[in-house]
Amino acid sequence: MATTTQKILRLTFETASGGTTSITLPEPKENLPAADIQAAMDLVISKNIFTSAGGDLTGKRDIKIIDTTTDDLYDAPTA
Repeated sequence: MATTTQKILRLTFETASGGTTSITLPEPKENLPAADIQAAMDLVISKNIFTSAGGDLTGKRDIKIIDTTTDDLYDAPTA
């Protein structure tokens, strides 16, 4: 039993159908400048690197760094 932490960088894009889709990247570098992340998102959009069920990515919606702490309270005995 242990406590673990994980950080993820979630980039949320607008899609051609009017919806949103996200790309999640584990363990982002510390102190990433927001301008660098926005520039990377602009590159993904302009080069049409990814598509989604909602069509091409057309705009930036949101950038979040999410820090999650998990407390493992029980592990089943192993045989």
